[in-house]
Amino acid sequence: MVSTPPPVAGAPAESRPPVGAPTTSGGADEAVLDDIDARPGSTTSLLRTTVGLYLRRLEEGVPSAELVRLAGDLGIPAGPARTAITRLKQKGLLLAEDGGYRLNPAAIRMLERGDRRIFEVRRMQAGDPWCLVSATIPEARRDLRHQLRRRLQFIGAGSVAPGLWIVPGFLDDEVGLLLDELGVREYATLFRTEDPRPASPLPVAVAAWWDLDALRAEHLRFQDSVASLPAEPFAAYVRLIDSWRVLPYVDPGLAAELLPSDWPGDRSFAAFAGLSERLAAPAWEHVRATAA
Repeated sequence: MVSTPPPVAGAPAESRPPVGAPTTSGGADEAVLDDIDARPGSTTSLLRTTVGLYLRRLEEGVPSAELVRLAGDLGIPAGPARTAITRLKQKGLLLAEDGGYRLNPAAIRMLERGDRRIFEVRRMQAGDPWCLVSATIPEARRDLRHQLRRRLQFIGAGSVAPGLWIVPGFLDDEVGLLLDELGVREYATLFRTEDPRPASPLPVAVAAWWDLDALRAEHLRFQDSVASLPAEPFAAYVRLIDSWRVLPYVDPGLAAELLPSDWPGDRSFAAFAGLSERLAAPAWEHVRATAA
């Protein structure tokens, strides 16, 4: 069983189960990738989040009936829950076993990467290094070019120019893993710099490299979702993580000096940390009692 990553904002590690961004594609023998199209709040997304949160802690897996019961605790009827579970199996996240399901071991690396992004929010400071990604994929592999572009955007990369991307330096390892998983490492070169020199002031360039309006909208969406969480801790916690999990991917954690003065990021981070610390332990107790 993988270890639980360090807590967010003081949440006790033993009370917070690991989670990763939900998945797409893959089988028992091939790496399972992040699902960049998952829509937070949908039936399938909520069950993916539940699986990511708890199946590594339930070492023997979970019976099918108990997984459907947990879905019911999230307000999901049995029929749609079974359909969503089947989809998770088809996409490689779940393996059927003895009347129940267990986590596909091929998804572990993706989930561990998700742990780091979701629960260990990092922010740049002024003067921190950047990582530049230059990728030239052959015309015959347009499919890979498109997939690389979308997945770099998903992990928070800004677009400097066609084929040239930029991320905070602390994401360079994650970029390397992504290149390896997509099989495009041979087409890419990574550079590190502490002194990018665009033609315009750096905050102006950042606003061109990233869609800050879209990032702001994601923060406001999350903050609105927090206001409507249910009272029951399990349902509240799963819905909190499901709503939050996109944000620390698409928002790379740029330095405050590079962002508008009214940037909503700190409010989102504080809301998530406080609620996660309060809800994680009782939510896990509910799962443990249901799956016993």
